[in-house]
Amino acid sequence: MNLEAQVETLKSAIRDVPDFPRPGIVFKDITTLLQDPVLFRRTVDLLVVLAGDRPVDRIVAIESRGFLLGGALAHRLGAGLVLVRKPGKLPWKTVSASYELEYGEDSVEMHEDALGAGDRVLIVDDVIATGGTARAVGELTEGLGATIGAYLFLAELTFLNGRKQLAGHEILSLIRY
Repeated sequence: MNLEAQVETLKSAIRDVPDFPRPGIVFKDITTLLQDPVLFRRTVDLLVVLAGDRPVDRIVAIESRGFLLGGALAHRLGAGLVLVRKPGKLPWKTVSASYELEYGEDSVEMHEDALGAGDRVLIVDDVIATGGTARAVGELTEGLGATIGAYLFLAELTFLNGRKQLAGHEILSLIRY
């Protein structure tokens, strides 16, 4: 099976949920992909290929579906895993950044000692939409002295132009809508 066919198989396993979390939003539900062990394994395999041979010390994974992909990638790439969460969910001292998303505003936090100068990271999430969340995570990452090797997403909603928020960085996405 060629790469394009493999990606199309993954894409067809993702469920569209209309009007979630708000009217007018079509949510890309990857749980249908993750519950299939063959497709989940293929997803991780293809994300590893997409990551290439970039040097990486840490995977910075964005809550919550990014944790699932980020954990698997950290394991496969021999990297540490850093969790980025909604406010008040991490037990230690944190740094935070706010952002706008396609249906409101929010913020994210990371432990203040999760990254340091010289750490090379891949920032991982399931979907890039407007890019606000990823940009905020990038600001936290660079604010702690780490270097972003690339942003890595399972899927990209190209019509929302999220790449503009991440200008100057490499953006890798497996599936594009």
